[in-house]
Amino acid sequence: MTNTSERYDLVIAGQGAAGFAAALYAARYQMKSIVVGGTFGGETAIGGAIENYPGYVSIDGFDLMMQFKAQAEKYGVPIVDENVASITRSGHCSTVTTTEGQRFQAATVILAVGRERRKLGLEHEDEWTGRGVSFCSTCDAPLHKGNVVAVVGGGDSAVKGAGLLSKYAKKVYIIYRGAEFRRPEPANLRALNAAKNVEQVFNTRVVKLNGTDGLSSIVLDRPVSGSTELKVDGLFIEIGANPRKELAVELGVALNDKDEVIVDKYMRTNVHGVFAAGDLTDASGELKQTITAASQGALAATSAYADITAHPSACEIQPMESSRT
Repeated sequence: MTNTSERYDLVIAGQGAAGFAAALYAARYQMKSIVVGGTFGGETAIGGAIENYPGYVSIDGFDLMMQFKAQAEKYGVPIVDENVASITRSGHCSTVTTTEGQRFQAATVILAVGRERRKLGLEHEDEWTGRGVSFCSTCDAPLHKGNVVAVVGGGDSAVKGAGLLSKYAKKVYIIYRGAEFRRPEPANLRALNAAKNVEQVFNTRVVKLNGTDGLSSIVLDRPVSGSTELKVDGLFIEIGANPRKELAVELGVALNDKDEVIVDKYMRTNVHGVFAAGDLTDASGELKQTITAASQGALAATSAYADITAHPSACEIQPMESSRT
């Protein structure tokens, strides 16, 4: 078990590209740091084939994140596989508490917790996740060989997911509420348009999920091929994600109108000693990619190093009750 009575220079919340890149740079700065996060790899780990990360013609996202993690571990950075439940700050000290009750204190914190997949808000959506409903085309596409499936969404993840599903499924519907797709990567759109078993359905919403002990059909708000009901074996919900803002709100970190953490070019937030990186932030606009997250993690660690160098004794260890027996 990690020693919860130790004082750290830096706690990194999140095990995605931003978090691991921050850990690597912090270790090279010889900062005493720790990574805390319950979900390995973030969006990259479930992103399937990555073909736009420099140095790799093509690499599976999960494998890429395993290399990120191995590099951090090489430098001896401890990794705690628990979600961060809360962060409190007193003076220049933060106390990070996990969902399992472990607590860590540090002079600086990097928020790299990313985003959470959006949902349609329909009855049975959560109940049937894993029983016909999925939020990850890359993860579950191979389970639908020869099936009929639908993808909801009009962004790049939906277009890419439908293209992947076309390699397994007999028939793929991609359903979007808008009149045209929303800025997908041209390569992904070309692949989708080339797939003969994909039907593109625009100006349409999924309004109901039908089934007994799992999904058997979906109901649309307008007829497609003469019916508002489509019999499908799987529904993939790819409608984007919302920033995981709860920790930022707890710390009093400023957000923009999209609930993204506002950072400056050094990844500093408005709260002294609190930095943020990756998809949680407004740092790269609409471009939420592994490469931007990793670069922001490196910048955040560099800024955290500058902060503790300027305030070497600002955070002294505070007494804490034992958090686990």
